[in-house]
Parts: sequence; C-alpha cells; structure tokens
Amino acid sequence: MQKLGCVIILRGDFMKAISIRQPWAWAIIYLGKNIENRNWPTRFRGTVAVHASGTMTRQGYELAQHFILKATEGRGKRLRVAPPEKLPYGAIIGLADIVDCVTESDSPWFVGEHGFVLKNRKRILEPITYRGALGLWNVPPGIERKLRQAT
Repeated sequence: MQKLGCVIILRGDFMKAISIRQPWAWAIIYLGKNIENRNWPTRFRGTVAVHASGTMTRQGYELAQHFILKATEGRGKRLRVAPPEKLPYGAIIGLADIVDCVTESDSPWFVGEHGFVLKNRKRILEPITYRGALGLWNVPPGIERKLRQAT
C-alpha cells in the first residue's frame, strides 16, 4: 500500500477488463451470452469491464451472426446482431461477473478450450472510449470512475 497525499493506492486492487471482438462483446451485454470462450484459463473471479475491441472483419461478423442465430433460436424469436455500423468499437460497453472458468458446458455459447462463465451482465448507457489490451487488464482509475458513474 502506498499513500499519496489523501489518496491511498492498494496495489493489485484495480478493476479488470477484457477486450472482446465485436459482435461477441455486444452479444454478452445485449443477448445474454453467458460464456466467453478463450484458449487460456483464468483463476480470476469478479466483475470485469466488457471492452469491445477496435477491429472486426466482415467474415468474422458473418460467422458470428450465424453462430448467434443458432445459439438463440430456442428463445421464441430469432435474434439478429446489430449491423456493423451500429456496434461500438474501442470502448467499454458494460460489466459482467466472471464466476467460473470451465472446460465443458451445456451452454449453446460454449466452444473451445476454456469458457469464462458470465453472470450479472449490465450495459452502460454511453460506451467509454478506451484502447484495450490482451488478456485481463487493469482499468485505469479515471476510466473506472467514469464506468462506476455510468452504471
């Protein structure tokens, strides 16, 4: 712990974020996608900021749209992904709690090696522009303050 004037900084006590390509980040916040698939595991449990990456390919969008339609087809209505030009990029768009990391799941969203199980997904009204990073990364204090005010 370090004390700077009236501010106390606790080392390692930063909100975490995870960058996710669109439209997957959008699906987490708006469609209830409850698994984030990764090829690496995590021991982290707690709230993360969901950051929509700054890039998306047309092919990636079309493959994701097909997958999302299949994953949500039993909900009584066919859900469509927002058009690419309406998706936010390079911004934090919401929060979710990582409650587990699994290697198998009955969720229609699970594919791959590891799935971060997500609960309590919450959107923010205005995306907060910020450059993301690989892996789980620390949200800078100024961005975290904006995020807490936005929820």
